Amino acid sequence: MDFTFTEEHLAAVEAAKAVFAGVAPDGVPSPALTPGAVAEDFDRALWARLADADLLSLLLDTEYGGAGLDPVALCLVLRESAKVLARVPLLESGAAAATVQRYGGAELKTRLLTRAGRGELVLTVAANGRSGHDPAELAVTARQDGDAWVLDGTQTAVPWAQNADLILVPAHTAADRTVLALVPRVHEGVVVAEQISTSGERLGELRLESVRIAAREVIEADGAWEWSRELLATGTCALALGLGEGVLGMTSEYTGKREQFGFPVATFQAVAVQAADRYIDLRAMEVTLWQAAWRIGTGAGGALPASGDVAVAKIWASEGVRRVVQTAQHLHGGFGADTDYPLHRYHAWAKQLELSLGPAAAHEEALGDLLAAHPLG
Repeated sequence: MDFTFTEEHLAAVEAAKAVFAGVAPDGVPSPALTPGAVAEDFDRALWARLADADLLSLLLDTEYGGAGLDPVALCLVLRESAKVLARVPLLESGAAAATVQRYGGAELKTRLLTRAGRGELVLTVAANGRSGHDPAELAVTARQDGDAWVLDGTQTAVPWAQNADLILVPAHTAADRTVLALVPRVHEGVVVAEQISTSGERLGELRLESVRIAAREVIEADGAWEWSRELLATGTCALALGLGEGVLGMTSEYTGKREQFGFPVATFQAVAVQAADRYIDLRAMEVTLWQAAWRIGTGAGGALPASGDVAVAKIWASEGVRRVVQTAQHLHGGFGADTDYPLHRYHAWAKQLELSLGPAAAHEEALGDLLAAHPLG
């Protein structure tokens, strides 16, 4: 394995840094002070700048106006976005478009991908199931009726559901297969009820009541949902890494200036040891992230399926991002809870990412099952 980034990867990072340089983490009302959602929509101005910088089409082939890069490139940009709490559906729209490109039909790709890459069409994914605990593909049923598919069921906590144009919805058939349907947000039988995330962003409970979707809008290819789900999970790990790095940087700056007994608190051994522990967490999050993104992008074989690498990345990201923000709050003292200072926003976002990733114990159990099914050595 060679984790050296290509020139194209580095160019994407530089472009992302330039776009995100003007983003203020406290650009919307604080979730701690807002009873409802912090905003009605995502940051459309930032979305337009990302499109102008060709950062929405990184994974798309050149025939659709893209750069033809891999999931590593998307994760690099997501990492930068999380450092400033960028409020855009970059992960969801990028993952949905990449899934359509990889598994969709020619007509569907031609109709959707160029517009998605230009930011004209916003996509999201329903990946949380009915309760957030059950598999997402079991929350909705799909049956064929002539030249259409009929969907029934409920998906919870769909990010940006009220603002996306299309929602990629996994559904299971009577033959125990999973299909992916591109459901318009405004469509007969589609109801989106508002939910609020821990970070104060709007989520949607997606209710589907005998929703008819044309067959050309449905992806039936085997493995499509599994690949999409793993890309979403890995992208969420990238967000956790970027947020953690941003928080540790804030903590380093604060403890370097804050003095007690005439010395910066960063020089105290207890402070330095805690910061060093969190730095180790971030490096572990990073290496497991690139391993998972590399496996997903290349399809390279290994002792375990790629889902094993994704599980390891999720274990480190879920635990790591929580430990980083908790240590940051501790080392900031009461200042970390001040709503005039952005750390409390990062804490809320970190908790939302941790909830999205799920508990490390569940991923450890999944990893154990994979090890039992694929004995090493």
